[in-house]
Amino acid sequence: MKRLWLLFSQVVTAALAVYFVIAAMQPQWLKRSSPDLKSVTVVEAPPSDKPVPSTQTETLRSAARQAAPAVVSIVTNPDERSQQEAARRANAPRSPQQDEDMFSGVGSGVLVSAEGYILTNNHVVEDAESIEVQLNDGRRGAATIVGTDPDTDLAVLKLDLANVPAITLGDSASLQVGDPVLAIGNPFGVGQTVTSGIVSALGRSQLGINTFENFIQTDAAINPGNSGGALVDIHGNLVGINTAIYSRTGGYMGIGFATPTSTAKHVLDSIITAGEVRRGWIGVEPSDITAEIAATFKAKENEGVIITGVVQGGPAAKAGLKPGDIITAVNSTAIHNVQELLDTVAALTPGQPTTFAILQHGEASTRELTPLQRPKPRAR
Repeated sequence: MKRLWLLFSQVVTAALAVYFVIAAMQPQWLKRSSPDLKSVTVVEAPPSDKPVPSTQTETLRSAARQAAPAVVSIVTNPDERSQQEAARRANAPRSPQQDEDMFSGVGSGVLVSAEGYILTNNHVVEDAESIEVQLNDGRRGAATIVGTDPDTDLAVLKLDLANVPAITLGDSASLQVGDPVLAIGNPFGVGQTVTSGIVSALGRSQLGINTFENFIQTDAAINPGNSGGALVDIHGNLVGINTAIYSRTGGYMGIGFATPTSTAKHVLDSIITAGEVRRGWIGVEPSDITAEIAATFKAKENEGVIITGVVQGGPAAKAGLKPGDIITAVNSTAIHNVQELLDTVAALTPGQPTTFAILQHGEASTRELTPLQRPKPRAR
């Protein structure tokens, strides 16, 4: 009996020793398996008590402080003819207060010089009989129209006030998609408002907004009343004039368009020095070349534009151009689409002969055209 007890104790001791060895070296062998349960391996970030960086916030604050004083609110009162047209469309009796609201418009503008010159949109002031400008510091003053450029929907005003702030013009050509920007203006007439976003796209054209389109697209909130206001970079420099929005409701839907300062500065300089913007014009109605047109007219798609109409007595008509002809180059500059043709012709000097490369019935030739000054578009 004693020998059996001794044998049992030795077996138990050995078993416990084996158990402790396995528990120390291979503990997973002792875990129960659960074939019905699934597991997933995830990577978790280590806990951090670091605060959210405030660098960008401080940068945007600084940009807003620098640019905001030069952004103004514009209130216009239309001329008598526009009032009569508005009243006819209204077709309903209104109180005097309603008439006042109906016959006045609200927009924005940007002071671009200490002399009081303001850049804004043409559609903000095109029917104005009187224009009142309110600065961010509360001062008010009357403004007059120095000149307008409906083709880019820009206008230059002169404010009759002394000691006004002026914004710094930035380089719109250096913008890249993803750059942070601020939109500053007077939406819905509620007062100066700053919204933030990024540059969503560059070089937007063929939107049917203006004749010459090269828009900066942004998702910074732009609403009615923001027209003519400032789009600024993180340094508070002006990079665009807020012009339009894409909307199905009339309000902000995440897509806004601004005219770049590269265009606005050219218009500003031309209006102040010459009183107008002079552009070349040849008197044709162009269309882009589709695959079907290319096959019909023995041309290459995206190489040139086809003429669908010619203005009688215009430069193109005098040079013998006809509908169906294809313009492939202007002064050795290749043309690929309608926007390129419009921009290239607009840059020509009126009265100076220019060489156009064309295709007529599939045969290449050249024509010398003398562009005229582009006529002003009709008021919208």
